[in-house]
Amino acid sequence: MEKRFYVKCARCGHRMPYGVPVLACEQCGHDWLDADYDLEAVAETWQAELSSRPFTMWRYWESLPLEKSDSIVSMGEGGTPLLRAENLGLMLGHRHIYFKDERQGPTSSFKDRQASVAISAFKEAGIREVVVASTGNVAISYSAYCARAGIKLWAFLTSTVPSDKMREVALYGTEVVKVTSTYDRTKAVAAQFANHKGLAVDRGVRSIAVKESMKTLAFEVAEQLGQMGEGAGQGWCAPDWYVQAVSGGLGPVGVWKGFQELYQMGLIDKIPKLAIIQATGCAPMVNSFKAGLAEAENVLDPQTRITTVATGSPGAVYPFLRNIVLKHGGAMEAVTDDEAFRAMHVMAKMDGISMEAAAAMACAGLFKLLGQQIIKSHEIVVVNVSGHTFPVEKHLLDEQRMHSVGTAEA
Repeated sequence: MEKRFYVKCARCGHRMPYGVPVLACEQCGHDWLDADYDLEAVAETWQAELSSRPFTMWRYWESLPLEKSDSIVSMGEGGTPLLRAENLGLMLGHRHIYFKDERQGPTSSFKDRQASVAISAFKEAGIREVVVASTGNVAISYSAYCARAGIKLWAFLTSTVPSDKMREVALYGTEVVKVTSTYDRTKAVAAQFANHKGLAVDRGVRSIAVKESMKTLAFEVAEQLGQMGEGAGQGWCAPDWYVQAVSGGLGPVGVWKGFQELYQMGLIDKIPKLAIIQATGCAPMVNSFKAGLAEAENVLDPQTRITTVATGSPGAVYPFLRNIVLKHGGAMEAVTDDEAFRAMHVMAKMDGISMEAAAAMACAGLFKLLGQQIIKSHEIVVVNVSGHTFPVEKHLLDEQRMHSVGTAEA
């Protein structure tokens, strides 16, 4: 199956045919580009066919940036559960809290969505060797999907990435390069290496495929909420809030576009407010937002033990998300490492959901926003539990609950 779609420049609005890789606008040179689809045709196709398709992210193929369906590299990603917070909701007096359980992906994080679309796009373009910089989860996901696609991967990882994650990356046959510096410096080193070797490099939020992959979270959430009886029974329902912990902020950028497309297709009647959560030791977006800055003031020396969110330079993502929050409502909030660690224990003990610290930041942010009454008790809230059932941060284990029993031989 084939389809055609276009690319639109975010600055000047120029529209041009899609081709991999599209790096910049041919009119003004701007490098923030978005895929542009015939949404009326997409809506017609979904109405006729969606109910009979498997519940994976590729059920939304018509709104994803590939031209040929045989380019898809998939391991069944997407279609993750949307869980109501039963015990937690009862304790908080809030019956409309849901968790999008992205731990259920092939490599246990929401980055599997990104890897599937990005690696599929590389495959369609005939690219056989790729460079990526990562704080852990992206490298694991890309390694798995590159192995499946037969693409060689070079993963540049910060030295603070837990050794368990580094070993998992290497297990897939990826060439691992450890950089003793910040994530922002690691990205620069990876880009220099790719340029020197003439290799393709993952461009993060400036990659059309990467941004588009995150839309599938919005599509699934709206379908699932409708099926669970929320909304007016139209089959689709947008939450009032979407909450996610962020590092560079890619996830909310893509999720926002997904809800925006659903709204334009007439499938939902509102677009949710975004809650952007960062760690206090590395919160350039939150700090800049609260200071009223239009551009982010970077964090040069991140001070957080949650290494997967230690991105000190959000670049163009911050003004994009800031504009959304100012125009459409929402919040940017920071939580401490200890608040995230406590949230891990609360979620595991209250509703049986064990997650890594980066995911627990979103839950800690939820607790804070509820306490501040920014999120109201009647509002529908979806929290992205972004990954990993068992945390690699060994210092978080509750050793007081571990007991040893010795037995004496008769």
